[in-house]
Amino acid sequence: MRVPLDRRTFLRGSGVAMALPMLEAMTPVGRAASATGKPVRRFVALSNNYGVYQKAFFPDPSQAGTDYEMPGTLKPLEKHRKDFTTFSNLDNGFTGGHQGVPVFLSGVRPVLAHNYPEGNISLDQKLAEYHGAATRFPSMTLGVRERNLLSFTRTGVQVPNMSMQAAYRAMFLEDTPQKKTAEAERFKRHTSILDLVMDQAKSLDRQLGQQDRHKLEEYFDSVRTLEKKIDQQEPWLERAKPKADVAEPKPGNGTEEQLKAMIEIIALALQTDSTRAITCTSGFANGDFGLTGGYHGFSHHGERDEPVAALKKIEGFQISMMAYLVDLLKAQEDPINGGTLFDHTAILYGCGMAAGTHTTKNLPLVLAGGGFKHGEHKVYPMPDPERVPAANLLLSILQQSGLEIDRFGSSSGSLSGLEWS
Repeated sequence: MRVPLDRRTFLRGSGVAMALPMLEAMTPVGRAASATGKPVRRFVALSNNYGVYQKAFFPDPSQAGTDYEMPGTLKPLEKHRKDFTTFSNLDNGFTGGHQGVPVFLSGVRPVLAHNYPEGNISLDQKLAEYHGAATRFPSMTLGVRERNLLSFTRTGVQVPNMSMQAAYRAMFLEDTPQKKTAEAERFKRHTSILDLVMDQAKSLDRQLGQQDRHKLEEYFDSVRTLEKKIDQQEPWLERAKPKADVAEPKPGNGTEEQLKAMIEIIALALQTDSTRAITCTSGFANGDFGLTGGYHGFSHHGERDEPVAALKKIEGFQISMMAYLVDLLKAQEDPINGGTLFDHTAILYGCGMAAGTHTTKNLPLVLAGGGFKHGEHKVYPMPDPERVPAANLLLSILQQSGLEIDRFGSSSGSLSGLEWS
């Protein structure tokens, strides 16, 4: 008869204690793309935590194709009409309001991550694994006031925000000799945690069923991946950082000012090839745009004129910053691929919650660049029973980035109708 393992089981060795994931036995008995010869692709996600006011965001559903009237919120992108695509009727297939926000870049709810081979790893972190040590930072997770709920590792760990000041300093300011020496000592002392606990791990393995053994091996793989990331940092320790043409940004007085500065930091990060996967969450500060009140309050608008007008200003500005990023990237030569940085950068605007009214159906999604054919409003079948998963779009972005995979998160396949240029 199997004796259940304690849920607080640890593997121990040489003073190290390593917690285990939840296993059935704990329940009661009952590469860098350049190396492949393919273009180096980059990815930027711009999001908020409240969705959008949909009536000002989506084109008329009868206007599929290229000849659609540009909605008010998307007007700032009009000059780039041929370089972006907007989508109707893509979502992640569940209800749950704010619970949809952290699902944006995976299609997988964190509480259901155990049902998926790679958990709820987000698109940016999947790309971070793929690019590995090709850049100083495998990914950057930026935020303007709002918590960044977009980025999750394959073990379900949420990646914390980095401020624009911290990002600037990490990319462009050289560490002191003392800090470099301390880091070098840390790398020198680094010994694999798995090596220290492996004897006990082998003993535990003999007590587990086949499914638990498989899950435990997946867990160890994720730990090895993390250790590999740490090892990959070592070669960058003595490499000189690039020089920036702009001074270190100062904290803004509100989201409007900060978001523009953050967009410029994103462009600098891509221009210097400091990273190839970036997420940025924007919020709203009381007083921005001359408005009194909070974004969350406005998002529960009840179709009242004042909060609706506020949402149009806030979300229209977010889209204008997406257009600004497109401008910046179009103006910069791609030092690796040739052409412009925009030619090889996918910029995805959206949210895992469709609107502040807590609906998660028909997510607001706009994709620019990335080597896709653009210029259309793509209208997919209405949800259920023919729902097209939003994760299909994520899979297409990963495939265009060079990953040879046929599933990602809750996808059912790549997104039909979205072609590569």
